[in-house]
Amino acid sequence: MKEQKSFIEVTFPIKEVSEESAREKNIRHGHISTLHIWWARRPLASSRATTYAALIPYPSTEKEAKEKAKFIVELSKWENSLKEDLIQKAREDILKTNGGKPLRVLDPFSGGGSIPLECLRLGLETHAVEYNPVAVLILKCTLEYPQRYGRQNKVKKDEGLFNFEKEESPLIADVRKWGEWVLEKAREEIGKFYPADEDGSVPAGYIWARTIPCQNPSCGAETPLMRQFWLARKENKMISLYPFVHEGRVEFAIVKKNGDEWQVVESSIPGFSPKVPFNFEPEKGTVSRAIAVCPVCGGMVDDKQVRRLFQEGKAGQRMVAVVLSRPQGKAYRLATKRDVEFYRKAEEYLEEKREKLWEEWGIDPVPDEEIDPNSLKPRTMWLYGMSRWGDLFNSRQKLALITFTEKVRLVYNKMIEEGYDKDYAKAVVSYLGLGVNRLAIYATTFGYWHNTRELVNPGMGRQALAMTWDYSEVNPFGGNADWESAISWIIYVLSHLTQIPPVETEE
Repeated sequence: MKEQKSFIEVTFPIKEVSEESAREKNIRHGHISTLHIWWARRPLASSRATTYAALIPYPSTEKEAKEKAKFIVELSKWENSLKEDLIQKAREDILKTNGGKPLRVLDPFSGGGSIPLECLRLGLETHAVEYNPVAVLILKCTLEYPQRYGRQNKVKKDEGLFNFEKEESPLIADVRKWGEWVLEKAREEIGKFYPADEDGSVPAGYIWARTIPCQNPSCGAETPLMRQFWLARKENKMISLYPFVHEGRVEFAIVKKNGDEWQVVESSIPGFSPKVPFNFEPEKGTVSRAIAVCPVCGGMVDDKQVRRLFQEGKAGQRMVAVVLSRPQGKAYRLATKRDVEFYRKAEEYLEEKREKLWEEWGIDPVPDEEIDPNSLKPRTMWLYGMSRWGDLFNSRQKLALITFTEKVRLVYNKMIEEGYDKDYAKAVVSYLGLGVNRLAIYATTFGYWHNTRELVNPGMGRQALAMTWDYSEVNPFGGNADWESAISWIIYVLSHLTQIPPVETEE
C-alpha cells in the first residue's frame, strides 16, 4: 500500500506565504516580537503555514489541492491568526489526519517561541525546551502563562454612567494594575529629576552630544560630536539646531526654516542672534565615520585620535536641547543650567541609591559585567572606552532603570502579602520585568532622535551596538518610550496570546 504524502511534501504556496512573512516586520501591536527581542525568531506566518502543511495529507484531486493551498495562504495572514472559524478548521483537519487524537510536538531549541506558539494555536500539545535563560523567560511569557492564567473572566466594569459586564483576562488586569503601581512608586522617588517647565510642558527627552577636546594646540575647544543637527524634518515643520562660535566656544541656536530662509527661534547667548547662512545644511554634522571637525578652528581629529580620547577618558558629554510634549505636538528648546542641575542631582542620588541596593541585593545594581572584547558585534564599545555593560547608560538612565527594577522586585512581595498565588505572582512580575527591558532598549546612550518621526529610536534594536555620537535621553515618565508605553506594548501582546483557544490534551 502506497504511503500518503503530507501536503508540504508535494507542494506549498511559497511565494504567498513568504510575502506574508515579510509583511510581519511591519506588524507591531500584538506581535510577540514586541514582547522581547530575539534575533533568530522565525516569522509566525511561515511557522503556522508550514506546521499545518506538514500535518495534513495531500488531497486526492488537483482541485482540492488548489483550494487547500489558498486556505494555507489565508491561514498564514496575521489578521486571520485569531479568526475562530479558520483556526478551528485547521485544528479539525490536523485531528482528523491523526484519527482524532491530539498530536504532541517537542521543539528542543525553541528560541523566541514562534514554532511552539503556532503549534499551540493549531491545537497541538506543545513542549518547548531551551537552555538560554532569556529564551526560557520569553517562552514562559509567550506560551505558558497566557494559557495557564490568561483565560478571560467576566468582571464588573464601571465606565462612567454605565455599569456592565465585560470580558477581561485577569492576567492582563493585574499586569496593568501592578504596572501602574510600579510607575507611581518610581515617580514618587525619582520623578523630581524630570521637572516640567513653568508652562506645564513635560520634557519628553533630552538631546545630548558626546564631546572631545580639539587637538589643535592653539585651540583646545570642546567639540560637540553630532552626526547632524535636525530636530524636526517634516514638510510643514523644519526645525534644527544651529552651531555657532562665541568667544571661542561652540554655542547653539534653534532655528526654523521659512521658505528658503532660516529664522532664529532661540539662542544660547541672551541678546545675540547669530546670522544663519542660506546654505546651512543641518544634515552635515561635526563627525562622520569617527572623524571629527572642530567648529571653532576647523581642525580635524582623525578616527584613531577620536577613539584614543575616549579610551583615555578625555571625552565628555553636553546636554544640548530638550524635547517637550505639548498638546499640539513636539516643541524644542535649548538646555538650560536648570536642566543640567537636575541631571547633576540625579547623578548624586544615583550613588546613594546604588550603594543602598548593593547592600540589599548583594550585587551591583548597575550592570558591571565586562563586555567581551572578542565579541564581534559589541566590540565597538571597547574602541570608545566602554568596557562594561553599565557604561552604555548615562547616570540618570542608570538611576531610572535600577529604580524601576527595584519597584518590580517589590511587586512580588506585595502580591504575596495580598494573598496572590506565588506562581501567579511570578508570572505577573515576569511581564513587568519585560517592561524594564523595553525601557532599557530606549534608555541608553545609543538611542538617537528620529527627526522625521519626532521620537526616540531604540539604541538596542539591532544585532549590533553601533556608536552614536548624539543621543536622546528619554523621560520614563512622559516620553514616547516611557514606562506606560512599555507596559502597553506588553498588554497588546497579552491581549493576543490570551485569545488563543486552550489545547485539549490526553491525560
